[in-house]
Amino acid sequence: MITGSLVAIVTPMTADGGVDFDALGRLIERHIEAGTEGLVIAGTTGESATLTKPEHVAVIEAAVKYVSGRIPVIAGTGSNSTAQTIELSRTVAELGVDGYLVVTPYYNKPPQAGLVRHFTAIADAVSSPVMLYNVPGRTGVDMLPETVAELAGHPQIMGIKEATGDVSRVVILRKLCGDDFALYSGDDPTGREFMLAGGQGVVSVTANVAPQAMAAMCKAALAGDAGLAARLDAPLAGLHHDLFIESNPIPVKWALERMGLIDNGIRLPLIGLSQGSQPVVEAALSRAGLLAG
Repeated sequence: MITGSLVAIVTPMTADGGVDFDALGRLIERHIEAGTEGLVIAGTTGESATLTKPEHVAVIEAAVKYVSGRIPVIAGTGSNSTAQTIELSRTVAELGVDGYLVVTPYYNKPPQAGLVRHFTAIADAVSSPVMLYNVPGRTGVDMLPETVAELAGHPQIMGIKEATGDVSRVVILRKLCGDDFALYSGDDPTGREFMLAGGQGVVSVTANVAPQAMAAMCKAALAGDAGLAARLDAPLAGLHHDLFIESNPIPVKWALERMGLIDNGIRLPLIGLSQGSQPVVEAALSRAGLLAG
């Protein structure tokens, strides 16, 4: 079971919108050196919705190559089509991924029974573990704990990225799903409390800019040291909130550019961070000690 800080890594792009594979390699190396425990590639933060299928596969392939077995690589392969999700998951299986992050279907808003059938069909079709991903704020559908519990019995479904921000769900999910089912926060502002309540880690946007600090905070929280975890989390609080001041990944890509780590590429319909929001994100970076001088 993977524990600790897993980064929902951005897909670096050049100014003309092309995938910057060299920058991706540098970011991955930075995460491994900083103690990030797992890499979630081509998820929402990685702009999966605007990657072509060949690009999507190429980004995952590059990540597996750069990581070279040093940390687990979880590939985002979810969509609002069961068949397309299965097809993509089977395609990247040959690349050596360690698992899949599969989001609840967006826009078509399936009922809970449809979610069970969707995820069961996907899990039946793959041989690597599946991490469920519940993010109703972006998909329009909330996968209820009872539905998760029904899916938790599938041998290929290993856990869930729970991004509601509702920490009380940790206790409910643990009771319903058992100790062998992994619970990961998908909400940075409540990630510390999520782990202290019994979660295994955080799939983090903040970790893109502060990988070492996030890894240390997660380690303290998982050890049950609430005081140390709170002290380590305090400088990151601004990032947890302000990296979502506009739609993710707009702010975090601007932050990484401001830190000199990536170019300013992002794909329509997303655009660069507005001038009004830039000082807010810059101040959060400064409070976290991430800007030189």
